Amino acid sequence: MFSAGTLHWLKIRSVVSGAAPFIFFVSTKLVNLMVYIIYHLRESGILDEGFVHCVDSTELPVDRQQLLAVLKIKGKNIRIYDDIDCDCGKRRKKRDKSVYVVGYRMHTLTAINPKTGHSIPLISLLAPANHHDSHFLSPLVRLGKAMGLDLKLITADEAYHDKDGALFKESGVYLIKPPSSKVSLPANVDSSTFQVMFDDLCNIPMKYIGIEEQGHEFKCGAQPGQCPRSELCPQFRHIDFDNGYFQRILYGSDVVSKALDIRKNGERPFNLLKKREGLEQVRVRSQHGVVVRSTFTTMATLLIELAGTRKTKKANQKQIKLPLAA
Repeated sequence: MFSAGTLHWLKIRSVVSGAAPFIFFVSTKLVNLMVYIIYHLRESGILDEGFVHCVDSTELPVDRQQLLAVLKIKGKNIRIYDDIDCDCGKRRKKRDKSVYVVGYRMHTLTAINPKTGHSIPLISLLAPANHHDSHFLSPLVRLGKAMGLDLKLITADEAYHDKDGALFKESGVYLIKPPSSKVSLPANVDSSTFQVMFDDLCNIPMKYIGIEEQGHEFKCGAQPGQCPRSELCPQFRHIDFDNGYFQRILYGSDVVSKALDIRKNGERPFNLLKKREGLEQVRVRSQHGVVVRSTFTTMATLLIELAGTRKTKKANQKQIKLPLAA
C-alpha cells in the first residue's frame, strides 16, 4: 500500500510532529504484514492458475468536506480543504453523482483468473483525487515485483499509459490498454482494418514481421510480379511504438481483445473493499489515516481469500434424512 516515497514522507513528518511517530511505526508494521500475507498467498498456490494482472482505480470521497481557501499559483487554482491532504478531482461517469469528487483515489493492482473472472486485490497506492492515473502504474508494478509477484502482463484502461516505454524497459512488463483517442493513426494505415501500406501509391497490405527495439517492422506483402515498383521500393516499413493502435503489443490481436475483456473484472474487488470491508465511507482524515484504513481492508480481503470462504462448496453426496414431524 506504500511506496518508498510515502514511507520517507511519514518519517519526515514524525520528526516535525509529535503525533506522527506512532503513525510511522504503524505504517512500517503494516507494510511488513502486507508482504507477509502476499508471501503466504503465493505459497498457497492461489496465484498459480495463470492469473492476469490489472491496474484500476476507484474514488474514496471524504464526506462533509469544507473548502477553506482557493489560491492561484502560476495560473493554477490550488484548493485547500479542512482535510488538507485531499483534493477535488473528476469522477468516473455515474448516474446519480456529481462529475467531481473531493477526497482520494485508490489505485489497485489486481490478479484476475481469466477462466473464472475471479479477482483478488493485491496492493494499492493512494493519492488525492486530482492526481492523474498514469503516475501510479509504474510504482505499482515496481512495488509488486519487489514483493515477489510474477508480473508479466498488465491490462488497464486508457488513463494508464506507458508513453516512452519506460515501464517495459524497467520491469519487462507488457501493458495492454485501449488506444488513446488523442493519438492519430500513422500515415497510410487503414482506419477500419489497420492494415499498413508502404506509401500513398501502394495498395497492397504489408505483412507484420515483429518487434524491434523502438517499434514494429512490416515487409512488402506483394506476390512475385504483382507490384511494378518492387525493384525500386525498399519493401519494408518501421512504425514507432505509440499510445494508440501501435502499442508494444499491436491493438486488434486476439491477445489484446482477451486482455481488454478480462480487464472489466478488475472493478469487482472495489465492490468487496467498499461494501463488504466498509471502505466506502472513509471516516478518517489525512492521507496517512486513509492509507492505514485502506491497507487494513486489503489485508482483510486477502485473508478471506486464504481462508477460502469465497469458494463454492461442493454439495455433500450423502444426505441426512431428518425424522418426520409428529
